[in-house]
Amino acid sequence: MSDKSFIATWLFAWFLGFLGVDRFYLGKVGTGIAKLLTCGGFGIWSLVDLILVLVGAQRDRFGRPLAGYDQFKRPAWIITAIGVAVGLVVGAISNTIRLQNALDTVEDPAAVVSEALEDAQQQASEAAEEETPEEPAEQALTPQAWADETFGTFTPATVTGTGDAVVPLPAGATAGIVTATHDGAANFAVQVLDAANQSTGELLVNTIGAYAGSTVFGLRAFGEGTTLQVSADGAWSITVAPISAAPPLAPAGAGDGVFLYDGPVGTLTATHDGDGNFAVSENTGAVFEFGLLINEIGPYSGTVPLSAGPSVVDVTANGGWTLTVG
Repeated sequence: MSDKSFIATWLFAWFLGFLGVDRFYLGKVGTGIAKLLTCGGFGIWSLVDLILVLVGAQRDRFGRPLAGYDQFKRPAWIITAIGVAVGLVVGAISNTIRLQNALDTVEDPAAVVSEALEDAQQQASEAAEEETPEEPAEQALTPQAWADETFGTFTPATVTGTGDAVVPLPAGATAGIVTATHDGAANFAVQVLDAANQSTGELLVNTIGAYAGSTVFGLRAFGEGTTLQVSADGAWSITVAPISAAPPLAPAGAGDGVFLYDGPVGTLTATHDGDGNFAVSENTGAVFEFGLLINEIGPYSGTVPLSAGPSVVDVTANGGWTLTVG
């Protein structure tokens, strides 16, 4: 557990996120400076960081969860929702007043609206008269081709070792899958570092003892990764492959996994029988997409919305799980 407070991080992210204060507070100086210089990523980075804090996905510079999250997460969500709602109401009232002022300056608003409708109808009629040749329908991409086009491709690489190490990512690997194994008895962790040896905010694995699973990198990073930092006390193996190498979404499994989904919009019913963190995320390739569907501790059973594919679905679990698309 981190010595950094969830409450402090939440307030910094909400009110001072555009200055990067939340990231400086967590010890992430490199990304804090970048956030400061870009005014919170022009507002988008600040919003993403606020969401990360509220869903419990934000960590300190050592990858540890923030103190007090479980105790104060509900009040934080409620207060944030109230603040957003008040802002929307104030904005709606302000827009209504501006619109009324604009209409007041027009001598006959009804005539202006009628004239605009007539112009629109005439333009639509002229466009309908013009014959346009039919374009051939685009052939749908396979999930693998979509993944290569969206996230890039590269030559897979496998590295083995024992104990702590720094593993370079393959050339061109800005996003991909890390499949790892570990046979030690102590902490096993894998995180992504940038060219300055600063964390990109992606702690791929953090467990005790033996491990076997697959995780994804590059989809929610705050920087471009160049290496993987491995902390281990036993023998390990790491394979880095393109996201297109992921198998189709599985109905059941155990531990961490990465999959490709190619179905319609629907729901995802999930169960988990482990006692640790259970998280399910979906990424469709949209800019600044977070896509966290589930984030719970211990056993879980529930149903959440699922976007249409193609998309990447990654699962974090320490027990058996099931995923049923409805």
